[in-house]
Amino acid sequence: MPKKNIFTTSAPSPIGPYSQAVLVGDLLFVSGQIPIDPATGDLVTDNIEHETRQVMLNIGAILKAAGLNYHNIIKSSIFLKDMNNFAKVNEVYGHFFISHYPARETVEVSRLPKDANVEISVIAAVKD
Repeated sequence: MPKKNIFTTSAPSPIGPYSQAVLVGDLLFVSGQIPIDPATGDLVTDNIEHETRQVMLNIGAILKAAGLNYHNIIKSSIFLKDMNNFAKVNEVYGHFFISHYPARETVEVSRLPKDANVEISVIAAVKD
């Protein structure tokens, strides 16, 4: 099955040998996003709410580059440096969905790229 790499300058460039997203058939696999502001290249670190919002905006930009939006997300994985931030992350994350929430897991990890506090990856369906 052919695959197509998705790239947009509206989201941070990959910091390693991977694509922002890969489209295979009717599924888009979006690589984990950390709170990097694509305009400056700086890591957003002021608070977990702003960090989570930036991550979700980065995901949204990648989805848009593929002709999709948050409604197309069917699965997400959230990685937190501190599970005590779960409620705050969950609240911000929830604002990006109207209904039909995707399947999801949230796990605490010891360390994330660039020492970020949150990373989120998603899988989106091209068709409803």
